[in-house]
Amino acid sequence: MKSTPKRKRSDSTAAAVAAAQAAALGPLQPPEHVSLRPCDRPFWDAIMLARARDTWTTADLATAAILARTRADIERIQAEVDVEGFTIPSGKGVPIVNPKHKLLETMTRRSVSLSRVLHVHAEAVIGRSRDAANALGNERQASLDLEDEDDLIPRLRVVR
Repeated sequence: MKSTPKRKRSDSTAAAVAAAQAAALGPLQPPEHVSLRPCDRPFWDAIMLARARDTWTTADLATAAILARTRADIERIQAEVDVEGFTIPSGKGVPIVNPKHKLLETMTRRSVSLSRVLHVHAEAVIGRSRDAANALGNERQASLDLEDEDDLIPRLRVVR
């Protein structure tokens, strides 16, 4: 039988230290085998901050990259639909539903599905899994503490 290491309690001192260290490191970077476009990056960062840093696996990161690309594409296509409208003239001049609307619907469904797979949807982040939400809350609080503290006070930082 396979045994997995026991997770730290999210309300422990060790979890608070881990959260502070994770907040100091910032969002995870994509694996080397995954490529992201510059327009995908804001979505990647948001997705990475939706779960505690130590819960991401390499397979999750690859799936998260697909989700980030999908969300960036949704924004791009939505901007095009906003300009063109939901209906466009056909070859005969008759208004038809913009084909990009169906593509937008498909990509939105993909985004929702991938969010569920990665457990970054609202119920996973805020709802039933209290320990994961507490761990995320610890990281966010540590991140806020980093922003609010005086620069003269030493604290954890990433050294590159």
